[in-house]
Amino acid sequence: MSNVFPLKAQTEDLPLGLSVIVPVYNESSRICEALCELVSVDVNFPFEIIVINDGSSDNTKDIIQWPMHLLHIRFIDLPENKGKGNAVRLGIKMAEYSHALVFDADLEYFGHDIPRLFRPIQMGVASIVYGVRLRGVNSMHPSFIFALGRRVLTAITNILYGTAISDLHTCLKLFPVDFLRTIELTESGFGLDTQMTALALRNQLKPFEIPITYVGRTASEGKKIKFSHAFECVFILIRCRFSKPLGYQVKKYAKRNINFVLQRLDPIYIAYEDFV
Repeated sequence: MSNVFPLKAQTEDLPLGLSVIVPVYNESSRICEALCELVSVDVNFPFEIIVINDGSSDNTKDIIQWPMHLLHIRFIDLPENKGKGNAVRLGIKMAEYSHALVFDADLEYFGHDIPRLFRPIQMGVASIVYGVRLRGVNSMHPSFIFALGRRVLTAITNILYGTAISDLHTCLKLFPVDFLRTIELTESGFGLDTQMTALALRNQLKPFEIPITYVGRTASEGKKIKFSHAFECVFILIRCRFSKPLGYQVKKYAKRNINFVLQRLDPIYIAYEDFV
């Protein structure tokens, strides 16, 4: 099944809500579990799942087309593989709601974190939210080298941009769709995450950070990150740092609500009501 959905105009105001973009390529061993997890997420806001099959050569497409999935998702089947970046850009064009999140189907992240990440936007506290991977907090990193590399690249980012983000390459990033439609995303694969964050920081979008659950894969389990990706990442960071700002104006998507601070964001935090 290949559907063509109308694309939203670049200048069109979108209702408050979340579009989850799932680019997939040869993920037959994981896609069913990933989609079942997403469609079972309990949300109290408008929510859609856009799955884009990027020319898979295995039976990923057949699994996505099971009725249990198609009842809950919008599905695009691309005839040939053109890379993650192309699939994500298409998903951004299709988005029906104010914010978008790219969710990889590799099972390193968990759908149950999504409602917690959207809450700061609902409560008028932030317009961009990052789910950060913190060592020792609901996380399992595949190796010391991986964890060290993540910290070094994040530190380089903070030095270049004068920021204080905690996790450059987290997958769970909620961006305003109008911002994503304003910038030019040219990277694919590993470089795409770097470029999205670099352009956000260059245009003065500071992410609100919330700890998330993370179970990283090892190389034997399919992790494809290589040492060469670190140099690619640094090159993208430098290039974007000296690019021209777009003059993007950050919007308020909801009125600031004090009840935000009275809610549990994560089990490791102690809520205000525990003391009263």
